[in-house]
Amino acid sequence: MPIKRIKIQYRLLLLVVILSCMMTEGIAQSRSAFDRISEDRRFSASNYCIYPDSVSLEQTPPPTGKHPFYISHYGRHGSRYLNNRKGYDVPYQMLAKADSADKLTPLGKHVLQQLKEIIDDSEGRWGDLSELGKQQNEGIARRMMDRFPEVFEGKAHIDAKSTTVNRCILSMGAALLTMQARNPKLQIRMDASKHDMWYMNHQDKLLRDSMSTPTTEKAYDIYCEGREHNPRLMSLLFNDSVYAKTEMDEIWLNYYLLKTALIQQNTSMGSKIDILDIFTYEDIHRFWQKENAWWYFNYGPSLLNGGKQPYTQRFLLRKMIEEADSCLLLKKPGAQLRFGHETMVLPLTCLLELNQFGYQTLNLEELETHGWWACVVFPMASNIQFVFYRENPLDKDVLVKVLLNEEEATLPIKSDLAPYYHWSDFKEYYLKKLDAYEKGN
Repeated sequence: MPIKRIKIQYRLLLLVVILSCMMTEGIAQSRSAFDRISEDRRFSASNYCIYPDSVSLEQTPPPTGKHPFYISHYGRHGSRYLNNRKGYDVPYQMLAKADSADKLTPLGKHVLQQLKEIIDDSEGRWGDLSELGKQQNEGIARRMMDRFPEVFEGKAHIDAKSTTVNRCILSMGAALLTMQARNPKLQIRMDASKHDMWYMNHQDKLLRDSMSTPTTEKAYDIYCEGREHNPRLMSLLFNDSVYAKTEMDEIWLNYYLLKTALIQQNTSMGSKIDILDIFTYEDIHRFWQKENAWWYFNYGPSLLNGGKQPYTQRFLLRKMIEEADSCLLLKKPGAQLRFGHETMVLPLTCLLELNQFGYQTLNLEELETHGWWACVVFPMASNIQFVFYRENPLDKDVLVKVLLNEEEATLPIKSDLAPYYHWSDFKEYYLKKLDAYEKGN
């Protein structure tokens, strides 16, 4: 029996409810996370989200006479396989145990078989870049050259660095091969060394130790209460309710099974399994809420643990500013590309306060309505680009525009030219911010 039949009536009812809400509340209201999930369930995957299928090349025209001449970039690796077996083994072993006791429904046996296929497909590929991840980086590289051709003309210099993780190195390679194919004259230099890890993938022990505190744990537990259980799922998978209640861990089975289903969008298995169909939109939305809150207080500016977690990327931001200043002295600086992880992209976005992601609150319930959605910041292959503009090498009024996942972003800096900002204002604001943190610590 196809799993999809289970949800037909629910989806029709949900559609009626959504349309009714739109009629009563008005179309002018921005879409909620639940709306996005109802349109595409993959949106709920948090850091497992795939990169947007299409990116608009439209952009705000620069001031008259200004031209792009240099790009400074930091990006996450592309789509990958799960890092290790644990996430798959948890649901698999639970269902295998129940199967040996003849406690699975036909649907439960179907899900168990699909889990086995997923594990077999991933064996030996844990954490590896997938084919989709390669394509994402190729696409980003092509669009970067299409949007800012002046930066990549002739013998332009491309300085690329990666963390020492294989999927990041391969992401860098996919992007550079695409650029080289389009312009064989490019002067490309690439490196992946522990020498640069102090800023490319900085691990701040002081801040990491303060991520989880009694305060954050209590707040998170309260937030998750009512969002963790899924008795309907248990009735679908097990034919013995007493066994399911006494022998199975409902919370972890629900969590890992849904997470397993969602990460498959990054691999070829995404089109071969239907595990996600046993979950309702409400199930998926609750998962999204929990993941979003977790990322907020671990890597965002949450006041629950002091609001300082984004400063883990202070070395990366300062390095990008210093290297930009050096490149601005060159007649044709080209581009600097850096390839790393979501645990850098998200806090860097918050440190920069892009699109108000510097939002601070003690109340996790406010995140969703305020628009603090981590998934829109750090999908696979997510990236931040600083694009610099000037009239000529003698022009002292250099402008910078910041793109988050190739879309123009707003900064917490006054500008008469937004989304373009004067580089002098940019430096003054962020260097003062970094200096203030370092003096206070």
